Amino acid sequence: MEKPKDFELSRRGVMVGAASIAATRAPPNSFAQAPNIARVASLSEVSFSVNGINRVLELDTRTTLLDALREHLHLTGPKKGCDQGQCGACTVIVGGRRVASCLTLALTHDGDTITTIEGLGTPQNLHPMQAAFVKHDGFQCGYCTPGQICSAVAVLDEIKGGVPSHVTADLTAAPEFTPAELRERLSGNICRCGAYSNIIDAVTEVAGRKA
Repeated sequence: MEKPKDFELSRRGVMVGAASIAATRAPPNSFAQAPNIARVASLSEVSFSVNGINRVLELDTRTTLLDALREHLHLTGPKKGCDQGQCGACTVIVGGRRVASCLTLALTHDGDTITTIEGLGTPQNLHPMQAAFVKHDGFQCGYCTPGQICSAVAVLDEIKGGVPSHVTADLTAAPEFTPAELRERLSGNICRCGAYSNIIDAVTEVAGRKA
């Protein structure tokens, strides 16, 4: 049976009709009245010690620790590399443990003690790990170096404290300062220049003094 002409629909006709119906049913100024969620910010105060100095900041609750350090305290040593916790360039030391500062909110560290590369040493008085990196050419472009050094300092304390890793064969035995152990623990810090062997040489030298 042949369909009547008024029954024939095109795809374009259906789309136009649906759009017309939606427009007529939408309440006046509905889009203009919708809240702009992106502009709504909740501020909260956070207090922590950074490199030995007590700091009090009022921050958007969504602010990461990395952005608090870089944008609010102007400590640009920690770098924003991947911003996904995969490269380690943003590593800082919080309460003696290394933290990917791009993945943690600043407010969760209220009352904590935070150390960045700026707090480890100065050009006139280098931290032993900084001096070892210079001695062994443990960097090239230098972008990842602050995170590498902070991670290395914390790693040595982890091993000394008996914290096991994936290459620890016996979890009841004390981990050792071996190259394999150091490589595994530092694997979360990426060096796109490929200075890994020199980095391990630098960390191994400092580890030898702690062993």
